[in-house]
Amino acid sequence: MILETRGIGKTFGSVLALRDVSMGVTAGQVTCVLGDNGAGKSTLIKILSGVHRHDAGMLLVDGAEVGFASPREALDRGIATVYQDLAMIPLMSVWRNFFLGSEPRRGLAFDVAKARRVAREELRAMGIDIRDVDQPVGTLSGGERQSVAIARAVYFGARVLILDEPTSALGVKQAGVVLRYIARARDRGLGVVFITHNPHHAYPVGDRFLLLNRGTSLGEYAKGEITTQELTALMSGGAELEELAHELERE
Repeated sequence: MILETRGIGKTFGSVLALRDVSMGVTAGQVTCVLGDNGAGKSTLIKILSGVHRHDAGMLLVDGAEVGFASPREALDRGIATVYQDLAMIPLMSVWRNFFLGSEPRRGLAFDVAKARRVAREELRAMGIDIRDVDQPVGTLSGGERQSVAIARAVYFGARVLILDEPTSALGVKQAGVVLRYIARARDRGLGVVFITHNPHHAYPVGDRFLLLNRGTSLGEYAKGEITTQELTALMSGGAELEELAHELERE
């Protein structure tokens, strides 16, 4: 197991954001973290990625306890996070965004030829068909931009890839594109943490499912232990949905 939490917790003043959450991330598997708004998903990924330090429990990498002081420390251990805003500059080219902040050098100069070539090769290796790496990244579709961010993390040595709601603002077709690239990252041996509130996106690609509700864990399940319908019921509260269905029925 590459990354693991044991009974992890986090408070902000008097607000209990996360309590007693345990999960594991294994190479070549996708762990989906599901929950509605306010469930604690964002707090959990910020602990995993070094933005916040946990107040309780243990965070382990390769079986050894760690406490990240910054996102750079997490990145140095191979834990890369792709946030919803993607940290990309729309007017810059695809290859400039691919190497943003980690530009290859030849002496003191930016090695433009290498940057173009590597970006093209890495995108192709992930099965990503970008017409021209010189085009501004803002001209790409939402799914294509997500795929560039995933390929960038893979190239820079990520062992664990954390994806923060990558399909939330996408249509059906573009969401399918992103799910395909998540599967390719998994097949290349990465441990993937897929944060989502949509069980229909999580189930086809997921191997394990952690459900959160108001900062607490509702359980972690292997794919063979739970169905899409059960995931949906646990996330939204089966009784609440049933009550709503009766309320909306025509008389």
